[in-house]
Amino acid sequence: MAEQPTKPETLIEFPCYFPIKVMGETHQHFTQEMVKAIRHLLPDFDESSIEMRGSSGGKYISLTCSVYVTSKPQLDDIYRALTSHPMVKVVL
Repeated sequence: MAEQPTKPETLIEFPCYFPIKVMGETHQHFTQEMVKAIRHLLPDFDESSIEMRGSSGGKYISLTCSVYVTSKPQLDDIYRALTSHPMVKVVL
């Protein structure tokens, strides 16, 4: 009987730069807090890679953070850190 090929855990090839979108209510320290959360896991994170966009009404802000990750567990840890942050509404 032929052995079934194992499916990869993810379609992402590591290492890579991966864009993570983080959304929350507009706050003076939102960006700094997100940078701090990411740098806790990726000390070399370059905050100049962040693209910032406000909502049309100005109530919300979204940050697209390009992170350099080397594995799926590392990417999962970053998602967990961001989604558990009290200022964050959504992480994509």
